[in-house]
Amino acid sequence: MLSFITTMTWSQWLLSVLDIAIVSYGFYRLFRLIRGTRAVQLIKGIVLILLAVPVSQYLHLYATHEILAAIQTMLIVAIPIVFQPELRRALEQIGHGRFFSEPLLGHEPVDMAQVIDEVARAADHLAKSRTGALMVLERQTGLNEYVATGVPIEAKVSAALLENLFVPNTPLHDGAVIIRGDRLVAAAAFLPLTDAARPGSELGSRHRAALGVSEQSDAAVVVVSEETGWISLAVEGKLNRRLEDRTLREMLNRLYRARAPYNGFKLFTRGSAR
Repeated sequence: MLSFITTMTWSQWLLSVLDIAIVSYGFYRLFRLIRGTRAVQLIKGIVLILLAVPVSQYLHLYATHEILAAIQTMLIVAIPIVFQPELRRALEQIGHGRFFSEPLLGHEPVDMAQVIDEVARAADHLAKSRTGALMVLERQTGLNEYVATGVPIEAKVSAALLENLFVPNTPLHDGAVIIRGDRLVAAAAFLPLTDAARPGSELGSRHRAALGVSEQSDAAVVVVSEETGWISLAVEGKLNRRLEDRTLREMLNRLYRARAPYNGFKLFTRGSAR
C-alpha cells in the first residue's frame, strides 16, 4: 500500500483527493438529512448490534454470537424497509435539487423562552374562547414527514399568528401547526392517531393525535379542547391535562432547559376533552 502511494502521480493524487471529498460530502449531507430524526436512534441500535457480534465471539458466548449473527444477516433486508422514509426524502431532495443546496452550517440557536411564551399565551387565549388547537413543538426528533402533509408557512412564531390559524371555518384551522425553533414551519398538518386509547375513550381526535406523535417522537404537543377549554400537554405518550397558563410555561421550559428524556409531570388521566 505504501509503495503504491509513493508511486502515485500528481493527477492520481488530485483524483484521489477529489474522490474522497465527494464521498465525504455525500456522507455529511446524509448525516444532515437524518440528524434529529428517528433514524438516529435506529442507527445507534444497529451499530450496537454490529459491535456486539465480534465481542460475543471474542468472549466465547457462542449462543449469543449465533443469535446476533442471525440478526446481523436480517439487517441486510430490514435496513431498506426501516429507513424507507429517510431514503424517500433523500431521493426527493436530490430530485428537487435541495440535497446540495442547503447551508453547510446548522441553524443559529434560538430563544426558546420567547417561543414558549408565545405558545403559552396563544393557548391561554384559545382556551378562554373555547377554540380547539393542536400545536407541535419539534425537539431533537425531526418531524419532516408530518410537515410534508401540511401547508408550508415559514413564519416567526407569535401568539397572534397561532390564534388566527385556529379560527374556526378557516382553511388552515383543521390539523396541527408544527413549530421548529422559532419558526412556524407548517399548518394543517396531519398527525398519526394513538392506538393506546381504548374503545369508548373520551379523548377526541386532537388529543389522540397529540399522543400519537408524542409516542413516535420526542415532540412536545400542546392541545386546547374546544369543548372544555382545557389545555393539555402530550410528551412521550403521556397526556398532562387541565393545565394553567403558568404550569404550561413551566413544563415547556423544563423540557427545553433539560434537553433530556421526559421524566414525568403530574398526570391527569380522567375527565373528558376533545
